[in-house]
Amino acid sequence: MQTRTIALLAILGAVVFWGLSFISIKIAVVVLPPMTLGAFRFFLGTILLFFIKGRLAPDERLHREDIPYLAGAGLIGVTAYFFFENNGVARVSASEASIIIAAIPVLSMLMERFLPPRKPLRLHRWAGAALSIVGVYLVVLPSLPSAGPLRTASDPMGYLFMLGAALSWVGYALLTQGLSAKRSRIYIVFWQSVFGFLGFIPFAVFEKPLWTELSWSVLVHVAYLGIFCSALGYWFYVYALQYLGVGTSSVFINLIPVVTVVAGFFVLGERLVSLQWWGALAVISGVYLATWHDRTVVTVQQETD
Repeated sequence: MQTRTIALLAILGAVVFWGLSFISIKIAVVVLPPMTLGAFRFFLGTILLFFIKGRLAPDERLHREDIPYLAGAGLIGVTAYFFFENNGVARVSASEASIIIAAIPVLSMLMERFLPPRKPLRLHRWAGAALSIVGVYLVVLPSLPSAGPLRTASDPMGYLFMLGAALSWVGYALLTQGLSAKRSRIYIVFWQSVFGFLGFIPFAVFEKPLWTELSWSVLVHVAYLGIFCSALGYWFYVYALQYLGVGTSSVFINLIPVVTVVAGFFVLGERLVSLQWWGALAVISGVYLATWHDRTVVTVQQETD
């Protein structure tokens, strides 16, 4: 199987894991507060990644020169991202939060353009990002408090928190891409998870979990978040990042609301209106458009080899 095809399957797998995670978070966060839940899920994820690393890269030790990048990516893309996202969602609706997160591809492309090594901005990537953002807006529009333009949140700080989440993810992707050229993917994800887990602890100690309400159902959802979302999801994403780049990989993030809406329809019985189906189509079309030129280049290169 072609490397690029594997990378596309990896990013799609990560998107599915993360899209379904909202159902597990919705159930688990009732008992475990946001940062406590984050600490538990990344503790489980780190344990799994430890054994995977022991199998795939047992001799790859932590390099001192990598610590700033690994710690930075872990604290920014794990701890800070969930800190901003959880606080943002607490202040604005989940629908509004999703729309702001949809700015990730645009922020990624801007940073790729203005930060070294600078990459040219191709029209198809901008068009794909714009189309996917429109699609996300259509997906979440029916659930907004008013089905008109984006309303002003009761607490404007919520928008700033969500913008912080979007910037955190872009920063994580850029820091990770720099390491992927010289280190194994499992090495990167494992140590990022370690630093990200440690970053949760100072926040979690001030929270008050409802230990008496802890059930097997909650534990299953926490296990799903730790194994599939925190460990395998990040591992798949880093693999895709190495071959697809920051901008293209970030566009796929816009598929997460689509997965969540579809899962809500089948698992929770939530009804989809026609506008949401059109939004899902727009998101998928935007992802295809953003990666179309790269697929064409790869095909031409293979034909000339």
